[in-house]
Amino acid sequence: MKRSALLIIDMQNDFVLDGAPLRVAQARTVIPKIVEVLTEFRKRRLSVFHILRVHRRDGSDVEITRQELFRKHPFAVEGTHGATVIDELSPMQAEYVIPKIRMSAFIGTELDLMLRNIGIDELVVTGIQTPNCIRTTVFDAVAYNYPVILVRDAVGAQSDDIHEANVRDMANIGVRVMKAQDLGTYLG
Repeated sequence: MKRSALLIIDMQNDFVLDGAPLRVAQARTVIPKIVEVLTEFRKRRLSVFHILRVHRRDGSDVEITRQELFRKHPFAVEGTHGATVIDELSPMQAEYVIPKIRMSAFIGTELDLMLRNIGIDELVVTGIQTPNCIRTTVFDAVAYNYPVILVRDAVGAQSDDIHEANVRDMANIGVRVMKAQDLGTYLG
């Protein structure tokens, strides 16, 4: 039987709240589905990883494509309310919080080492946003030989078209795609 871990990616105030610098249009709509998935993992005492984008105040760690945006509207700044997980998904004490500075949860983080050390061999992915941090994390997970389940209604983007195109792309590389309501049965 596979040992699954849940990744909740970038569900932070600066990406979810109205008026936030990098608000993702579908972020609020996926919250109930992420809560549903999180509840299943907590009920079964399975591993949960909250993956958070966190940047230095001076922006020296922001990728080149977002440096100008960061100068105008700093986002996910270390120690600020904007970098904090939204209230609905606050991490519990036994859950892991992994900071990242790139789109992929694997680049420059301890995620792979931690997953292997605790014996995880399957990832369930939720969060925002589908074409960026979700997709790059999923592709890297596959590159590291983790089977991935993408919870299609617990990830979101700026529009349905963008979301669906990226879900299809991930399915085409062998990622299993399912709805939140089906995950409980799958986990047993």
